Amino acid sequence: MLLTTDRRVLLTRRIRWFVTATIAYNVVEAVVALAAGASASSAALIGFGLDSVIEVASAAAVAWQFAGPDHERRERVALRIIAGSFFALAAYVTVESGRALLGADRAEHSTVGLVLAAVSLAVMPLLSAAQRRAGRELGSASAVADSKQTLLCTYLSAVLLAGLAVNSLLGWWWADPIAALAIAAVAVREGRDAWRGDTCCAGGCDDGLANV
Repeated sequence: MLLTTDRRVLLTRRIRWFVTATIAYNVVEAVVALAAGASASSAALIGFGLDSVIEVASAAAVAWQFAGPDHERRERVALRIIAGSFFALAAYVTVESGRALLGADRAEHSTVGLVLAAVSLAVMPLLSAAQRRAGRELGSASAVADSKQTLLCTYLSAVLLAGLAVNSLLGWWWADPIAALAIAAVAVREGRDAWRGDTCCAGGCDDGLANV
């Protein structure tokens, strides 16, 4: 379906707003997570905070793309930046998970971390879904890829929440690094898709999480 000029302008404006909201939230999330992680010696919280930094980089790439009058010409560069952020996240999570499994830096209880993970688990899916819909309708692969980065943050929030809760309640310190390795595998797949430009745009896939 061809979009009218007014509709394209509206969708572009929406994507800019979603990207701005994502950047603002992730800056706060990164500061809180890194501070709480350092206080509790939690590799999971520190990793979550660094993921937030990567989220900001990904969203900033889309913001840069849509800041120009012809955002389609900047699409490929934005996609490469997003892909790189996925690969960096996967590498970091893999290394930190390996260190955790070897017994390094076992985390203490963190109330702040539990609350942060729960809030992110509620907020991130909403931002991701809204940006994904707008990106698909506009046909912007980078906007869809960035929405997947935001959704990946949702998965990490769930992993972090489960890991911190299980560690606090049962002392199962190994649960978080095992789940984090699965997240790293997802990050590699999404990074590969972003690099290729295969991000399910323009109605090419459903809105369900099974395709993300």
